[in-house]
Amino acid sequence: MAEPPYLGDYRRNIGQPVKAAGLAFVKLPGAPWHQRQSLKNIVAALDGQDGMVRFVGGAVRDSLLGLPVQDIDLATILKPDDVMARLSKAGIKVIPTGIGHGTVTAITRDGPVEITTLRRDVSTDGRRATVAYSDDWKEDAARRDFTINALSADPETLEIYDYFGGLEDLENRHIRFIGSARQRIAEDHLRIMRYFRFLARFAETRVDDEAYAACTQAAESLHSLSRERIADELMKLLVTANPAFAVGKMLDAGIFDHVFAGAESEAAAQLDRLVNREQAYSIPPVAIRRLITLLPKDVDKAGKIVTGLKSSKKMRRGVMDRLTAQEPAAADMPVLAYHYGAEAAQDIALLFAADDDLAACMEALDGWQKPVFPITGGDLIAMGLEPGPIVTKTLAKVEQAWIDEGFPDEERVTQLARESISPD
Repeated sequence: MAEPPYLGDYRRNIGQPVKAAGLAFVKLPGAPWHQRQSLKNIVAALDGQDGMVRFVGGAVRDSLLGLPVQDIDLATILKPDDVMARLSKAGIKVIPTGIGHGTVTAITRDGPVEITTLRRDVSTDGRRATVAYSDDWKEDAARRDFTINALSADPETLEIYDYFGGLEDLENRHIRFIGSARQRIAEDHLRIMRYFRFLARFAETRVDDEAYAACTQAAESLHSLSRERIADELMKLLVTANPAFAVGKMLDAGIFDHVFAGAESEAAAQLDRLVNREQAYSIPPVAIRRLITLLPKDVDKAGKIVTGLKSSKKMRRGVMDRLTAQEPAAADMPVLAYHYGAEAAQDIALLFAADDDLAACMEALDGWQKPVFPITGGDLIAMGLEPGPIVTKTLAKVEQAWIDEGFPDEERVTQLARESISPD
């Protein structure tokens, strides 16, 4: 396994002195995101030069791994009202997006930046937490789920602060809860799903025994969460590079029994097969395509599961479309693409085509464009068909014949239409 960038000096720097109650082991690598002037303006408005604010969360973690940074989060000692006043005074638009939990969002030309006041938990019930503000960086970091997510960085010096061994875990791709795994899951049951998502994204095939046991023991607690929250985490898990190992561990632990009933026992193997096919054709992951590997092939049962996950009508329809064809051949692909769209037809091939047929199925879709049915109901009436319901019925019959013959030209369709109107 390749060593993550910027973590190679971890062992050499482990003797560095304590700084602000945290150990500064390494620095954030140079990256465009923390050099943005819009972000520097926010930091300056919040007295970042005096240690009042830090980069936190995924931006720190992903920068250390050399991954693209999507979302930028800041933590600060300042109270939300003070943050909003300071940003407004600096001419920076700010919205109280989560003021009840100490979060406001600065709106910049480079995108939103969330800023959250340091917090400590007062009480938790597995679904939500009551919090109080804090001025203790370690106390705030202790609220986070995994050690690799508890890293923070000084925006001025770029020094990393690590209170729970997150740097070593990041280097080893080890997903470990902060403190007691059972306690952290009891605080927020969604952390079960988050554990497997982070396992899929970062850990490859290494499971933390304590974390895995705690997730297994607490799996039933997932019933207390909304299906929307469960589905959101599941979809994020499914679009990681290769979630097959994590899905397999979820199946072994019985997690899916509490997510949706009916997950395929061979789902991990089917998912791994699909991922290999996607990679062979350089096709990016899509959650709906990968979800289908987990679902029963019975359309009605699958539909109930997707509905139970509170999915959109578009996603439910997409699942149903993709489950209509099993082991398609190359000759089926234009018809599938015509009915369901080229993307759905491609998914059907990736999911269900036999190994010997996959290449031909994919080739059949190369450059495919949906043909236009060349006649209308008015054309049938002009040919002598009486107006009324018979027009719609006859038009559908002609269109099906056109599809069955491989989408011939208008001359042939006109002939088919005349034969339908006057079959003798």
